[in-house]
Amino acid sequence: MAFSVDDRPTPFSQGQQMRALARSFALMDRKKDDVRHPGHDQATGIALLLAAIVGFTLMDATAKHLTASYPVAQVIWARFFGNLLIFVLIFRSRIFPLMRTRQPGLQLARAAMQLGSVGLFFTSLQFIGLAESTAIMDTNPVLITLGAALFLGERIGLRRIVGIAAALIGAMIIIRPGLGVFQPAALLPLAGAFTYAAGALLTRMVRADSVSTSVLWSAVIGTLVMSCIVPFYWQPIALGDLWAFALLGIFGTLSQWLLVRAFTQAEAGVLAPFGYTGLIWAGFWGWLFFDQLPDRWTILGAAIIVTAGLYVWSREARAARKNQ
Repeated sequence: MAFSVDDRPTPFSQGQQMRALARSFALMDRKKDDVRHPGHDQATGIALLLAAIVGFTLMDATAKHLTASYPVAQVIWARFFGNLLIFVLIFRSRIFPLMRTRQPGLQLARAAMQLGSVGLFFTSLQFIGLAESTAIMDTNPVLITLGAALFLGERIGLRRIVGIAAALIGAMIIIRPGLGVFQPAALLPLAGAFTYAAGALLTRMVRADSVSTSVLWSAVIGTLVMSCIVPFYWQPIALGDLWAFALLGIFGTLSQWLLVRAFTQAEAGVLAPFGYTGLIWAGFWGWLFFDQLPDRWTILGAAIIVTAGLYVWSREARAARKNQ
């Protein structure tokens, strides 16, 4: 099923929408000077992540729609340029002060990892289904656990290693290398899962900066890099597709904001299992917009990935309780 657009006028003007976005962003970006209960922070982080996942899967569905008609480099550029444009419209003269960061190297690395995960995932959507790409990409929670052990000093035992290996086996079941159904493009979201995990860990490391700063760095770096590439692939945009390009920027901006805010509110290990809700949304959007349903191997592989991720999460939660 193809996307459709309602031609009726919206009840809000563009200026009103920008002001509403600005108020929402300001609320989410306010300093946490008040004392909150840790449980409240974790619950808030989970709610923010769930909202981010819905937005990201809608952005992915929009990207899949656009990559059927436009070069993937142009779609990736539009995602980051739209993000930057929204920030400029909202913050205006505060843009440059907002770029100030205490950790420019980490912010640059984080922005590069986000660009990598978006680019790899969007490219895969040209060749494989939304549900399949999302299922493979959803190996990232166990990769976050592995990365936290390697780079953040968290302990990792044999059982967690087994859970990580099981998740990768689930991804291999979906990809099915060596079989006639194998598509090399299926390796793209797997690589994207690694870059996403790296970006999530870096997000945790730069939490001293404001959410606005982190999201703006991603938008600026993504726009600059893709602006050097997109002229070689540019294709004129049809008037009837402007709505989809606009949605790409809006979904990307709001979802990235919510994601960064989630990781500053709650521990990565607490948030990890809730990322699997993206599988449900991706399957639903794939069916609703593209008339695509995952096959039994994708469902089996996704089930293994989710089971492995929940197992690793349960081990982390148990270990955390013992340390209290």
